[in-house]
Amino acid sequence: MKTTPLDNLMLIANEASGRLAEKIGAALGTPVVRVIKKQFCDGEIYHAFPVDIGGKDVVIVGATHNDGSHQELIDLIDGCRCWNADSVNVVVPFLGYSTMERFKPNSGEIPKGITRTRQIFRTRPDYVAFIDLHSEAILHAHDGRVYTKHIQTDELIAAKIRQLDGDEYVLVSPDYGRSKWVAHLATLVGLPHTAADKDRFAMDKTLVGQVASVVRGKVAIICDDMIRTGGSILQTAERCRQAGACGVMVMATHLVLCGNARQRFVEAGIKKILGADTYPGTESNNLLDVYSVAPLVADVLKKHLKITGDE
Repeated sequence: MKTTPLDNLMLIANEASGRLAEKIGAALGTPVVRVIKKQFCDGEIYHAFPVDIGGKDVVIVGATHNDGSHQELIDLIDGCRCWNADSVNVVVPFLGYSTMERFKPNSGEIPKGITRTRQIFRTRPDYVAFIDLHSEAILHAHDGRVYTKHIQTDELIAAKIRQLDGDEYVLVSPDYGRSKWVAHLATLVGLPHTAADKDRFAMDKTLVGQVASVVRGKVAIICDDMIRTGGSILQTAERCRQAGACGVMVMATHLVLCGNARQRFVEAGIKKILGADTYPGTESNNLLDVYSVAPLVADVLKKHLKITGDE
């Protein structure tokens, strides 16, 4: 049974996930090795490993929230193979295009959640872990030669909710598709739960119907895997208030919050959003209460790689 001595572990990251990699390194007891990166005058990107990685067990932390970060992750994996790393282990904190794992018949749509993930798998990593996926379909978008892992942060979320003060809470799913997951969270924290009735009618537009009266007199915590524009969550918040909720909070692992989403939440009276540090640049502030996935990721890596000498 192969084990990984801590001194044979090499932790690197794409530029987007450097901060999270530092936290994971601190939890593992190993520093992040900074990859040399330069840009030529024509826009091409130069990468080089600053030390010999031959025979090393390499861990790459890389969110793929934009095309540049996606390509950089692929380059790093390919580079590890080029320079004969013993194993290449990838952690994708946030998977770009993860909501596009299917296509509508006769639409001509490209299911980029699948096609982009296949690009990662084709670089021949040994292991790829994803955090709180929108759909587990992408785990199987390979030919069987890649070990995949879905790291679910349910216990971290439950711990964060348990830390909340005072009020009576009820967990709310913004649609029936997430209701089983929200019901599981509710079981972990011993709270009631319900689901909104949501229908998507355009690429970035949804319509939320009613929310059950179980929210009456309580603070609703709307739970989802990610917040992108926040449209459906804000509609759900309004339906919760109409159903008698005395307050609304939001929880989502991946805090994308693009465009003016943060401003919209503030204007809608949402005073707190709980979430993880998986999306690049996410930090706590007056609106966001951010917890780190680093200790959980470190534990997963310790078990997978059977890291020794970390005491």
